[in-house]
Formats: sequence, C-alpha cells, structure tokens
Amino acid sequence: MASIRLGDLLLSKGLINDVQLKIALVQQKVTGDLLGDTLSKLGFVTSKELGQILAQQAGLDFIDLGGYSIADEALRIVPKDIAEKMEFIPLDIHDGQLSIGVTNPSNIMAIDTVTRLTKKQPRVFMVDVDSFRDTVESAYFFFENPIQERVDAIIKEIKATESTTGTSVSSLADLVVMDGIRRKATDIHVNPTSNSVHVFYRIDGVLQHGHCLPKISHAGMVSRIKIMSQLDIAEQRLPQDGSFTYSFLKKGFDIRVSSVPTIYGENLVMRILAGSGPLLRIENLGFDPKEAAGIRNLFRKPHGIILITGPTGSGKTTTLYAALREINLIERNVLTVEDPVEYKLSLIKQTQVNEKVGYDFALAGRNFMRQDPDVMLLGEIRDENTAKIAIRASITGHLVLSTLHTNDAVTSIPRLIDLNADRFLLSSSLLAIMAQRLVRRICQHCKEEYELNDEEIAVFKEQGIDISKAYRGKGCPKCGGSGYAGRTVIGEILRIDDEIRELIYSGASVIAIQENAVKKGMRPLKADGMIKASKGLTTLDEVLRVAG
Repeated sequence: MASIRLGDLLLSKGLINDVQLKIALVQQKVTGDLLGDTLSKLGFVTSKELGQILAQQAGLDFIDLGGYSIADEALRIVPKDIAEKMEFIPLDIHDGQLSIGVTNPSNIMAIDTVTRLTKKQPRVFMVDVDSFRDTVESAYFFFENPIQERVDAIIKEIKATESTTGTSVSSLADLVVMDGIRRKATDIHVNPTSNSVHVFYRIDGVLQHGHCLPKISHAGMVSRIKIMSQLDIAEQRLPQDGSFTYSFLKKGFDIRVSSVPTIYGENLVMRILAGSGPLLRIENLGFDPKEAAGIRNLFRKPHGIILITGPTGSGKTTTLYAALREINLIERNVLTVEDPVEYKLSLIKQTQVNEKVGYDFALAGRNFMRQDPDVMLLGEIRDENTAKIAIRASITGHLVLSTLHTNDAVTSIPRLIDLNADRFLLSSSLLAIMAQRLVRRICQHCKEEYELNDEEIAVFKEQGIDISKAYRGKGCPKCGGSGYAGRTVIGEILRIDDEIRELIYSGASVIAIQENAVKKGMRPLKADGMIKASKGLTTLDEVLRVAG
C-alpha cells in the first residue's frame, strides 16, 4: 500500500478524477509545488482529506486538530523550536507516553526526538499540514502567554491605582480579542453594567461568559476599539458601525464592530470573520447518506435556482461550497459574489461586495451574464433587484445558488413573492430550497446515557420516535465543562416538483405546500434534529433550543 503514488491513491478513493489529476500535474510543472499542495490549492482536495488519505496509507489514526484540545503538560515537555524543526506537535501525555501529531508518516526524526525527551516511544497520529501550522503557532502562544493570568494582572493593577493607563486599556482590548480567537468565537460582546464590564463570547452559537472587568476600564477599551475601527470616539449618543483587520499568529482576522449607546455606556459587539474552517464534502456536513446523494444530484442540474436558508451563522456558506465541489469546475464556468469571500478556490471566479463603490449582489449578477457563466453564486438575495436577476439568470439556462434569511424552507416562497418575484417565473425556476441549522455535538469524551422523563419521551413520540433513553455530555476538561464539542447540521430539503410548482403559481398557502412536501417525504427541521438526538449525536435540549 505504501508504494502507491498519491495521485493514484486519491483516484482509487474517488476524491479526484483523471482530468483533475492531469491539470494538477500541469500546474505542478509550472509552480514546482508538491502534488498534494497543488491539488489542495486548486480546491480538488482539502488539506484534511490529504491527511486522512496519508494516514490510511501509513496505517495511522488521523486527528482533526480543528476540534482537538492540546494538553499543556504535553507542550511543557517539548520546546516550540524543537517541535517546529522536527515537524511534529505534542498532543497529550498518559503514563509518561507522549502522543504526537505528524504531517509526514515517515518522520523518524520526530519519533527519535520524543523518545530521547521522554525515554518512551510516542504514540503517533497523522495531522493535516494546514491545521498543523496554525495549531503549533496558537498552542505555544497561548501556553506561553496565559490570557486569564494577564487579564487578572491588569485588573489587579487597575484596582491598586484606581486608574487606567493607555497601555493597560490597550492590552485589555487586545486580550479580549485574542481570547475570542483562542476560543474560536464568532462574536465578542463587551457589555457595561452599573459597576463592571462583562465580556461574553458566542461559541458554537451560544453565549459564554468570558471575563468581568472593572467599570473604569470601559471607556478606554471602547475608545481603543473605535480608533482601530475608524469610528468617531467623541460620538457616544448614536450607534456606529466599523471594521478593522486584526493581525495575530501570522493571520489577518477581519472584525466588524457595532456600538450601541446604553444607559451604562456603549455596548460593543465584534464579529470575527475568520473564514469558515476547512472545505467539506456534502457527506461530511451531517446530512444522512440518502439526503447527501439527493443534494449532490441537485447541484449537478444544468439550470434553476437552489436556495439555502437559515439565520446568520447556520453554516449556509459551508454547505454552498461543499455543493460547489460537486460541480465540474473544469467544464463549467462558476462565478461568485460574496460578502465577504470566506473560502478561496482557484478555479472559481470569486468577487466581493464593495458597497463604497456601489458593487452589490444585483450589479454583480447583471454583469455576470456577460461572463459566459454556467453557475452563478449570489451570496444573498436581499432585495427585489437581486431576486429578479436570480430568476432571469436561471430561466436563461444558468444554475443559480444563493441564500435567504427565513426560518424554514417553505417560508422562502412568500419571502420571494414579497420581493415582487413573479409567481409564474418563480415557480418555473426554483429547483429546491434547503433550510438548515447548526446544533452542538455531544462531547465524545464525557458522553453518557440517561433515562428520559415522561415529558421528554412525549416530545420524541410526537416525531414518531419511541425511546426511553437518550444521551448527553456530563462536562469534562476536553469540552470546557459544556458537554458539547463541535457542531453538526440539521436540515430540511424542499424539492420543487410539478405539483408544488402549481401550488406556488396558484398562490397556495404555506401550510398547503408544507403538507404536500411532507407527504412526499420531506423531513422537517425539528424531525431531523430529533432523529440525531435519538442516535446520540446531539441532545434533545439542543434541538429544542435551535429548532423549537
């Protein structure tokens, strides 16, 4: 097995095809990059998929560093310069035996180094190259610079002097942002109260308390963040919006800032736009195999509109890009307009909304028609113009992908009609509407079975699931005591067939369309969530929190 070339191995696993391999080899001659790196840059395979294949080839277990908590004890044993030089990352330690992650299965130097340091052979796991680089930087930085200790030291200094300095408030603002990045938060809330300031982080869709700071630090912190965002620090009576790029750990994090005046001072919310993690394939999103196959077929259609709906942060962009990977990017011309571009793929022509110069979804959509497109991705349908352009493009033979903010699949139809979309054109152009939410997964390290009470049994029975036991996370150091680690998708897919087209055209009610779709096999959001809860992927509480 080890002698099989990487390209042949990827072909045998169905991750790439002959044409993709041929293009990668041609590009490799020009750039001189490794074949794996070239395939990854072209978007044919991801760094994680390459890592998994190499692990399989070498007979090693693969660890996804994205959701892995590195143990401080392991980092203490191996200095950062040695880990970087020998290209391995310490992961954990049990009974004196160190677990390490390597990107090259034949990295004998790493094994020898660890054996010398610990007097025991390490347990070796494969990790992917991209996650390895990011994790080595962040794990050692936060190990050497414990954020909570630094915050506590500044608070102590402020309390002792009963005043703040420019340095102390700047450091606090930086530490609050750094901690958000460390915790993989999507939003940071700085909430002033009558006698203190509370910092909350939105992690996996749920707010978690981060820090409590002295009230005296609030004005300085807010001014520091407003200066970075190019906002008016003198204006404290009106809401303001801005943004800045925060350079940290050799990466740039785009941060959008919103300030709102409250009775206790300005309330700040910072949204961290750090991309959406690694590209996934449809089958890895969390849909069951039958649904994944159906989605794959939808995105191979030659024309029509496919919409993905859900609130902000429900993984719509991740699903869109997973679906784009099903499209033959060599034979089909794909253009996108996004706000902002979260994933970068070589063979897709990607553009970004720029409201300062008037470049919006509608203007992009109109001009894409002159670019000989096969597939158009319009980041979001926000207004009448974008809705009409999407419909016009689909009925002139293009596949149009977009997102919409609605609560479920069926309510997207009245939303589009509310945007003055013509009923006949809409009914004839729609292919499918997918609604989705992200639910937190139960932590695998502290997962336990428990007896359901009568009320919980009744909730499951409503969805036709007859069980008396379910699963939950007890809470452990690996998941920060929450009982959850990572997220998965729950979704519903409304396929538009001739009968539903007729219902849309004739102005049928949302209930009538929903009943027709369910009768034909559509599984509603909540039902999909309850099935995942019954299988132990998530909890009943989590499904009810997200899907009602």
